Amino acid sequence: MQTFVRILDTVPVTHNVRHYRLERPANYRFSPGQATEVSIDRDGWRDEKRPFTFTCLPDADELEFTIKSYFDHSGVTNELWSLGAGDRLILRDVWGTIQYKGKGTFIAGGAGVTPFIAILRHLNASGKIAGNRLIVSNRTEKDIILREEFEAMEGLDVLWTLTDDPGSGLLQERIDAGFLERHVPDLAQNFYLCGPDAMVGDLRGLLEAAGADVANVTWER
Repeated sequence: MQTFVRILDTVPVTHNVRHYRLERPANYRFSPGQATEVSIDRDGWRDEKRPFTFTCLPDADELEFTIKSYFDHSGVTNELWSLGAGDRLILRDVWGTIQYKGKGTFIAGGAGVTPFIAILRHLNASGKIAGNRLIVSNRTEKDIILREEFEAMEGLDVLWTLTDDPGSGLLQERIDAGFLERHVPDLAQNFYLCGPDAMVGDLRGLLEAAGADVANVTWER
């Protein structure tokens, strides 16, 4: 099913990430962590579908996506950057497997944090954020998405780590077996993973090898 919606506004988040706030069609429902395939309602782009996660609360009056644009090639996210209020997107059926199953550690690589935004916002709004942890790896400090918002969630333990920003005072480590041993001592918990496919695959293997129960590891399948 296709649904056409207008962009209400775009809000900058980082140098290459924006919130896209949209009309919400009647009876269009999703759960935190779910996504839909999106196309741009322009000639030449309507059949170009990309999956994006809803980042607003499930009962919000407007829909929101938080999308990173890649300017090094002529793709959907690059074209999205040219859009503004009044332009239209095409949404489709809701899907997704990253659903909250209980307190645990969310591990993301870069824009892989986006499926966690609605989940953590919903937990925060309902007073259930305490006991959860967010670990995000970015290339540089300026790439961090919603840093202030996450750090303001009382009870959420946040750890940022960078891979290519020696001038920053933040942790400078890659998420590997040594990182997990140093920073994630409790393996008897839920884990939520999202990021590049290779990173997620490596993390699943590392967690299993370290002793985590694979039944407690959630990722986008």
